[in-house]
Amino acid sequence: MPVAIQPSVQSFFDYLKYEKRYSVHTLTSYQTDISAFLDFLEIHYGKMSLQEINYNFVRSWLAGLKDEGLSSRSLKRKISSLKSFFKYQLRTSTIQSTPMSRVISPKVSKRLPVFIAEADAKNMIDALNLSTEDWKSLNAKMLVVIFYATGMRLSELITLKEKQIDFSRSQIKVLGKGNKERILPISPELIHTIRDYQLAKKKEFQKTDDFLLVTERGKKLYPKYAYLLVSGILGQSATLDKKSPHVLRHTFATHLMNNGADLNAVKELLGHSSLAATQVYTHNSIGKLKDIHKKAHPKA
Repeated sequence: MPVAIQPSVQSFFDYLKYEKRYSVHTLTSYQTDISAFLDFLEIHYGKMSLQEINYNFVRSWLAGLKDEGLSSRSLKRKISSLKSFFKYQLRTSTIQSTPMSRVISPKVSKRLPVFIAEADAKNMIDALNLSTEDWKSLNAKMLVVIFYATGMRLSELITLKEKQIDFSRSQIKVLGKGNKERILPISPELIHTIRDYQLAKKKEFQKTDDFLLVTERGKKLYPKYAYLLVSGILGQSATLDKKSPHVLRHTFATHLMNNGADLNAVKELLGHSSLAATQVYTHNSIGKLKDIHKKAHPKA
C-alpha cells in the first residue's frame, strides 16, 4: 500500500472501529478487501493517490477477481467495502468524487436459511438433558439451549455476563452489533437451566470471570470452542448442510414465524437493523401456510 495513502486508510478503519463499532470479524473483512484493492493498484499501475483512482481501475480489479472464479456474493461484498471506503473519503474531503458511482453490484440469489424442524429440535434438547456427564457436555447443552431459546449470535452469547441476566424480570440484556442493546425474554425453564449451571460452576471452580459460560478451566468461552461443540451436536441430531451456531439462530426465528410471530417483533429479537434482513424467514413461513392450505381447504 502506498505510504501517502496509509493515513487516509487508517482513518477509515478507525472510523469503523470507534464510531461505527463494527465487530473484529467485520473490520477484518474491510481491511482484507481494501488492502487487496490498493495492493492490486500498486502492482499493476504503480503508486498513485486516492484522487487518481477512477472507475476503470476498480472495474479492472473486479474483472480479474471474476475471472479467477470469485462468486457473485463475494464480489458484492468487495464492492460494498470499496463503496463505504470511498464514501468516507468523500465525506472527509480527501477526494472530490467517488470512482464507485458507476459500479453496479451483481445480483445475488437469496439463500434460504438452514433450520431444524420443530420435532428434531425437541428431540435434540431432550437428548442433551440426558447427557451432561462432564463440563464440556454441560457447555454443549447450555450453548444449544440458549441459542435456540433466544436467537443470540455467537459473539453475543460467549461474551454474555451473569449481570446481564435479570431473573426477576425473566429477561436478558444483550449487547449486539454496534454496541446496540436489546432485551430478550426468557422462559422459566431456561431460567432454571441457567441457575443450575451457575450452581455447578460455583462447585467446580473457586473463582471465575463474570462471563456466564466458561471452559473446563473456568475461563471465558472462545469462538472456536463454542462452534465445535454446537457443530458436533447438530451433526448428531439433524441432517443438515450447515452445522454452525447460526443454524440455531435461524431455527429460533423460523419457528417464531411459523407459529404466528409478528415480523417486526422477530426483527427486534434478532437485533436486525432493517426489516429486509428479517424478511428471509417469511419464505419458510409461507411454505408452512401452503401446507396448511393444502390440507385444510376443500378446493386446495
